[in-house]
Amino acid sequence: MVAQLRRIETRSAAPLRLLAEQALSRTAGAPLVPGNRVRLLRDAHENYPAWLNAIAGAQHTILFENYIIESDTVGERFVAALVDRVRAGVRVYVIYDWFGGLGLGSRDLLAPLAAAGAQVRVFNKPWIGSPFGWMQRDHRKMIAVDGRVGYVSGLCVSARWEGDSARGVAPWRDTGIEISGPAVLDLERAFAQVWAACGATLPEDAFSDAAKVTRAGNTTLRVMANQPNHANLYRLDQLIATMATRTLWLTDAYYVGMVSYVQALRAAARDGVDVRLLVPGVTNLIAVSPISRAGYRTLLEAGIRVFEWNGPMLHAKTAVADGLWARVGSTNLNITSWISNYELDVAVEDADFAAQMEALYEEDLNHATEVVLSAHNRVRPAVGSKNRRAQFLRRGGDRSSTRFRGSATRAAAGALRIGNTVGAAMGNRRLLGPAEAGIMVAVAAALLAIVGVGLMWPRAVVLPLSALGVWIALTLLVRAYLLRRRGHHESEHKARDAGRST
Repeated sequence: MVAQLRRIETRSAAPLRLLAEQALSRTAGAPLVPGNRVRLLRDAHENYPAWLNAIAGAQHTILFENYIIESDTVGERFVAALVDRVRAGVRVYVIYDWFGGLGLGSRDLLAPLAAAGAQVRVFNKPWIGSPFGWMQRDHRKMIAVDGRVGYVSGLCVSARWEGDSARGVAPWRDTGIEISGPAVLDLERAFAQVWAACGATLPEDAFSDAAKVTRAGNTTLRVMANQPNHANLYRLDQLIATMATRTLWLTDAYYVGMVSYVQALRAAARDGVDVRLLVPGVTNLIAVSPISRAGYRTLLEAGIRVFEWNGPMLHAKTAVADGLWARVGSTNLNITSWISNYELDVAVEDADFAAQMEALYEEDLNHATEVVLSAHNRVRPAVGSKNRRAQFLRRGGDRSSTRFRGSATRAAAGALRIGNTVGAAMGNRRLLGPAEAGIMVAVAAALLAIVGVGLMWPRAVVLPLSALGVWIALTLLVRAYLLRRRGHHESEHKARDAGRST
C-alpha cells in the first residue's frame, strides 16, 4: 500500500516538475546543459592557480574577460602567462572594463600583451555622444580555454584578493567555479556577446568545434549571460525565491534589494523558508553601507536572518536553495547588476554541488556576525550567540579600498534606491517602512543645502546645470544628424540597387 501511494505521488508530482523546469528555462532564457564536471573554488588561493594552470595548458584559444585587471603583482602574473601563450601560437582575446580599470593602470599593463599579438579590447570607453553611457558596465569575470575548461567567478584580477600576509591583511572572500564539458561552449558564446559590443564580431575560428567537445561529468547547469535590459537573472532570482520550500541562503557583496525582490524574500520567510543573507561588514565604498543597512529592518521583521562578514571584504555573489540548486557568478543583488550590466553566472542543478555550497556557507557564518533587531524595536532579541549584535551598529574598516572600481554599480543602485524611496513618499505609491525614514531625512537635508547654496550663490547651481543641459542638447543634435545621414545613405544604396535590378 505504501509503495502504491508513493507511485501515485510520483506520477502526480511529475507534471509539477515539468512545469517547474519549463518555468526555469523560460525565465532564465538559458537552456539546461547536461554532461559537465564542476569544481567549487574558494578565494584567490584556489581560483588563481587554477586559472593560470589552464592558461599554461592552452593549445588553441584563450578567451579572457574581467571587469578589473589591475597593474600589480597579480595582474603582472597573468599578463606574463598570457604573453607566453601568445608567443607559443595560441590566439588570445582579452576584454576589460574601462571604468573598472580607471586609475588602476590596466591599459599600460596590457600594452605588452597587445604588442605580443593578443587581441585586447576595452569595454565602453567614454564618448561625448553618450553622457551617461559610462553607467553600463561589463562586470563579468570569466575564462574559457580551448573549449576544454572554463571559469566563472566574482574575482577580479588584483592583489587585493590575495591579501598581504606580511602586513596581516587577509584576502578578500570570493567564490568561483570551474567547468569542463559542453557548457564551456556557452561561455564562449557569452564572451562573443561582449566582444561584439566592443567592435567587430569574434572570428569563427575562435569558437571551439562543438562536435569535439564531449561529456565530462554528470552535472547539469545553465550559463546565465545577462545583458543590459534583459533582466534574465533578476527574473530567475525572483522565481527561485518563490519556489524555495526549505532553504534559501544568499551571499552578496553589494546588496541593495529592489522592492519586488525583497517582497519575494519576505513571503518565502513567512512561509517557513529558512532565508539568510550574508553581506560584508566592511565594504570598499563606505558611503553605500548605510543605504544597504537601511534595508535590513524590512528583512529582519519578516524573519530573514542577516549576517555581516567579519573580514576585510566579502565579494562573493552566490545562492543555494533547498540543497538542489546553486548559483555562482558576478551578479549582485541590486538593480544595476540585474538590469544595466553585462553579467555572467552559472546556475547548477545538482544535489552534490549544492551540498558543497551549503557547507561553505555554514563555514562562512562562523566568520560572520548576525544582525538582530533590539528589544527597543519590539522584536524578540536573539540570545545565546556571541556573534550577534544590534542593528545599525557601525564598524570601522579598510577605507583605503574606497578607490576600488567595483563600487560603481553600488553607487548607481544606491541612487536608485533613494529615488524609489523619495518617489514613494511624494506619490504615496506604497507603504514606507521606518528604516526608510533615514533616507528621506538625508535627501531632505541635501535638497535644503542645495537650495541654500542656490539662494546665496546662484551661479554655483545654475552654471553646472546649464553645462549639463548644453552637453545633453549637443549629444541629441549629433545623434540626430548621424541617424539622418545614415538614413540618407541607406536610401541612396536602395535606389542604386533598384536601378541595377531594372
